[in-house]
Amino acid sequence: MAHLIENCLFCKIIKGVIPSVKLLETELSYAFLDIGPLSKGHALVIPKYHAEKTHQVPDEYLADILPQTRKLALAMGLTDYNILQNNGAIAHQEVMHVHYHLIPKPDEETGLKMHWKPISQTQEELKAFAESVSKNLK
Repeated sequence: MAHLIENCLFCKIIKGVIPSVKLLETELSYAFLDIGPLSKGHALVIPKYHAEKTHQVPDEYLADILPQTRKLALAMGLTDYNILQNNGAIAHQEVMHVHYHLIPKPDEETGLKMHWKPISQTQEELKAFAESVSKNLK
C-alpha cells in the first residue's frame, strides 16, 4: 500500500535502506527519533506515502499521523511539546517528504524556540479573506 520513491531520504528510511531508531510503525505511518534533535525524544512521524506537501497526501495517511503522534506523546509522558510540520523550502522544510515533528518541551531553553510576529489585519480584511477561501472549499 505504501507509495514510496527511490531517491527520497525518508522513503529509504521506511524501506530500511537507511537505518533509523524506530519508535512505531503502522500500515500507513512510520515514526523514528530525529538524528538532530532539539530535545530528548524529538521524533518524526511520516506517512508511508511520498509527497512533498501535506495537501498532496491522501486523507487515510493523514488520518493516521495524529493518533500515532498522540500515542508517542503519551508513551513519552510529555506534558509540554510542539507538533511542527513545514511545507516548502521557504517554510523551513529540509527533507521534501511530508513529516511531522514531535518536539518535547521540558523547559524554557530546551526544544523548539519560536519568534511569532503577527501581521495587522482589520475585521473587514479577515472577513473578505474568509469569504474567498469559503468559495474555494470543496
